[in-house]
Amino acid sequence: MGPGWRAPSAALVGGSVALFGALRRAALVLPRPAAVRNRPGRVWRWLNLLVSFAHSVLAGLWALFSLWQSPELLSDIQDGYSVSGHLLVCFSSGYFIHDSLDIIFNQQSRSSWEYLVHHAMAISAFVSLIITGRFLVAAMLLLLVEVSNIFLTARMLLKMSNVPSPALYEANKYINLVMYFAFRLAPQAYLTWYFVRYVEVQGQGAFLMANLLLLDAMILMYFSRLLRSDFFPSLRKGAVGRDVDGEKFLID
Repeated sequence: MGPGWRAPSAALVGGSVALFGALRRAALVLPRPAAVRNRPGRVWRWLNLLVSFAHSVLAGLWALFSLWQSPELLSDIQDGYSVSGHLLVCFSSGYFIHDSLDIIFNQQSRSSWEYLVHHAMAISAFVSLIITGRFLVAAMLLLLVEVSNIFLTARMLLKMSNVPSPALYEANKYINLVMYFAFRLAPQAYLTWYFVRYVEVQGQGAFLMANLLLLDAMILMYFSRLLRSDFFPSLRKGAVGRDVDGEKFLID
């Protein structure tokens, strides 16, 4: 991928930002559960999670299909290339930019600062991939996490809506755990091993390595929160009486 890709890539990222902005506006007309309607502080979070859910479905299945269609890419994580993977990186970059702007413009930066850190890492890493044309396959592997996010976001939407069917939440809880291992922890562990063993720690390699290690820490922290909340509630601290209406991250 040469420099000629850069301008079209910028246009693709901008188009993706506009697309998710349109999805956000479309979500305004969708019906909302009473538990959301009756608590105005939850409206922003609900709309934000709906857009996040749409991105997870599209990007997660896209990454899965791209790697299934071209499994030979996995043998060249540093220099492998596919048009589908390139478009996917541009698409997800646009989502991360849109979501960051949504958080900032709606004055949710304080409660959702972890997302802003995550998005800054993702955007900077993806921009470096677009510019250099290297490590595209690593990004595709990382975006498999969106398959897990389908069920993680569904979990949060179910909790916010006070769904009357405990069986639905329980089923999603166990599926979510399996998907967390298969599409979040496993690809992350493999990429960390790969970078430590094969990637030269200088320039772009050093930058991506730092991002990857910080992401490792964040993923393990979120996993501990998930286990405490859904499987070991007695271990939760400071959750009683806490108002989480505006918070985007997994804390309840």
